[in-house]
Amino acid sequence: MGWQATLAVQYQVENQRCVARHQHQGPLRILKSLYPEGDAVCHHILVHPPAGLVGGDALHIDLHLQTQAHALITTPGATRFYGSDGLTASQHVKAQLDAGARLEWLPMEALAYSGCQAHNQAVFDLAPDSQLMAWDVLALGLPHANQAFVQGQFQQHLEIAGLWLERALIRADDTRLLHSPLGLNGHSGQGSLVFAQGTAMEDVTRENVVNMAREVCDNHGLRLQAGVSSPHPQVVVARVLSDQLEPAVDLFKRIWLQWRSRVWGMPAVAPRIWAM
Repeated sequence: MGWQATLAVQYQVENQRCVARHQHQGPLRILKSLYPEGDAVCHHILVHPPAGLVGGDALHIDLHLQTQAHALITTPGATRFYGSDGLTASQHVKAQLDAGARLEWLPMEALAYSGCQAHNQAVFDLAPDSQLMAWDVLALGLPHANQAFVQGQFQQHLEIAGLWLERALIRADDTRLLHSPLGLNGHSGQGSLVFAQGTAMEDVTRENVVNMAREVCDNHGLRLQAGVSSPHPQVVVARVLSDQLEPAVDLFKRIWLQWRSRVWGMPAVAPRIWAM
């Protein structure tokens, strides 16, 4: 019932080049490997040709980054969870990072159409000395089209195994969560951006990572709706609420580029598809 699709990608370093081998079943693909910043970082665009999920659809994405591999993964557009007659549409991402590997998981936003029954899960398993930058951005309904989220539910699960777990069940009839100042406070968009390591950060590094993100937030239009914290010695999290997704995504891109250039010492190279 519904589309069932799987994609397994393995990244490894061969002759100082990060290469990828993958297998897929169903409508889930990656485009060619791109190297806009040299052989060390493999950029991939993950494509789901149906362009959305309806009740009964299930996507399973399995990533394995071997020692010292570095991958940046994004998508060409939003992940759309359409209305359902009762069946759940789900996307499950599992990523294993071996020692010294780096993953940048930067998909475009998820859109929860009114009436959807959705489950969006990402679990990252970090070996010692591996590093992760990942975000999760969600819009409830279609703010630009004035289509509110009045039916259905969206379940989020963002986890760094053994270190940090963020879960939410957002129901359209949960007015306390949707409108309370301690909840979403009436905002239809939200997001989390994570910087994490498989080994505890030095205190100075951790403080710098937090302060970089806070500095970006303080100089952004969403400064009153964004915050940065470090809930674990290996994890830093930036969060934002917004009525429109574009400013929230812009904020996360700015923080990510700061972390990338000042913590990793790498060029601020964004995926080419973002400029299209």
